Amino acid sequence: MQENSSIKQESVMKKKKQLRSQRSIDITGFTFIAPWLIGFLGFIVGPMIASLYFSFTNYDLLSAPTWIGFENYITMFTDDARFIQALKVTFIFVFGSVPLKLAFALFVAMLFNTKRKGVGLYRTLYYVPSILGGSVAVAVVWRELFGREGALNDVLGIFGIEGTSWVTSPDFALSTLILLVVWQFGSPMLIFLAGLKAIPNELYEAAAVDGASPFLQFLKITLPMLSPVIFFNLVMQTIQGFMAFTQSFLITNGGPMDRTLFYAVYLYEKAFAHFDMGYASALAWILLLICALFTALIFKSAQSWVYYESEGGR
Repeated sequence: MQENSSIKQESVMKKKKQLRSQRSIDITGFTFIAPWLIGFLGFIVGPMIASLYFSFTNYDLLSAPTWIGFENYITMFTDDARFIQALKVTFIFVFGSVPLKLAFALFVAMLFNTKRKGVGLYRTLYYVPSILGGSVAVAVVWRELFGREGALNDVLGIFGIEGTSWVTSPDFALSTLILLVVWQFGSPMLIFLAGLKAIPNELYEAAAVDGASPFLQFLKITLPMLSPVIFFNLVMQTIQGFMAFTQSFLITNGGPMDRTLFYAVYLYEKAFAHFDMGYASALAWILLLICALFTALIFKSAQSWVYYESEGGR
């Protein structure tokens, strides 16, 4: 009996030591992540909760918010033509720029997926636009480049073609912004390049022995093996597309005739030009829902086109 009692005591003591050790590890872990956790709660979760509350209020930043329920959301969908226009422009921008940007990034990545001399320098040079593309300086350069007296019209003039002010033309303004975004292909290009380098070269050698053409190798080997990377880039670029702001705000300021009125620009105008923070908060939550919806759709569709080796090919 005494032996059993002593064994139980030792077992209890051992469990207590393990609990104290685990508690010490937990405290240490929370201590290290405390700065990030405080920042996350203070600068992300807190403002999100506040904006959700403000979206149900009439708030002009100068006086106390007044609760109005769903009035902001009802007005948005029933009596705000500029909201519909901003949605339309943003959808055109996303569906036009994201596929072009990813296709061009993949094309350049495949060109750089070689061991040619100096290819590292070219990779760096092609990544530079992605670093500078959203800056004020490059936006101004882009506006001048596609202006009436810009370099593009000078080149067209050599061939006897009379150009126009592309960034102020209702027919071409949005296209110039899409072109700017496609030009900023450096980030997805580097991700594609990393994915291409992870594809075993033996697959291409075996396909070549079987007589597969380069195009067939691209369809049957490159795209399936690269599908997880394509999926990642598609999700990230789609979200960035819906949140686009700089290009429209700096180059066209939403014009002409609201043809480049991005959703984020309209949200900014409502919040800081019209001081309608309650309505702007409602716009922000609709944007969040749109991003979440399209992300969910992409994840849902991934079951039919994204392939993983660890899951038996899909």
